[in-house]
Amino acid sequence: MNLRWKIAQAAEIRWWQRYLNKKPKADYLNWKKAYWTSLLEKLQITIKPEDSIMDAGCGPAGIFIAFPENKVEALDPLLDQYEANLTHFKREEYASTNFVSLPLEQYEVNEQFDLVFCLNAINHVADLELSVQKVLDATKPGGELIVSIDAHNYPIFKKIFRLLPGDILHPHQYDLAEYTAMFESVDCKLVQSVLYKKEFFFDYHILHFKK
Repeated sequence: MNLRWKIAQAAEIRWWQRYLNKKPKADYLNWKKAYWTSLLEKLQITIKPEDSIMDAGCGPAGIFIAFPENKVEALDPLLDQYEANLTHFKREEYASTNFVSLPLEQYEVNEQFDLVFCLNAINHVADLELSVQKVLDATKPGGELIVSIDAHNYPIFKKIFRLLPGDILHPHQYDLAEYTAMFESVDCKLVQSVLYKKEFFFDYHILHFKK
């Protein structure tokens, strides 16, 4: 799994370079902020100014960009590479965000947050069980944990993708019920499950938990 994770990480930075190559920075970031705002509205999540927030697996334009007034911790193992290779991401443009360039598995949970987001990320980690525990540990008692996943629709393709690198960016291949059970097994309660985007192999779901 470690080798597969390393291959996935190398593919991830190349994907971002291709994806952002012809997207003007200001246009892309404005679109991305609007996307995050729309997502929060659909989930009916209201962010208060005093809320502390963690963005686990933030990427170069994660949900941290939507909270310029909040205290935010943004974590991603590729942050240094994003800054070196992508003009769209510069740490100094987000004064209220503390960036941590580490894999989720290596993150030391020294404080807890009112809201923890792990969006487009949990499929990418090396150690899934440990990473699930880390995001839960980072959530305050009574706090909210919001996770997005690409969940398999068909058992046969799930089995094939586990054997072959059919989806190189995602080292883990599970369905919705399996992902939901992983989080509920570590003492958090599912508040809502939202089907956000439907595709053939995978549907994109957002799971909203309360600790």
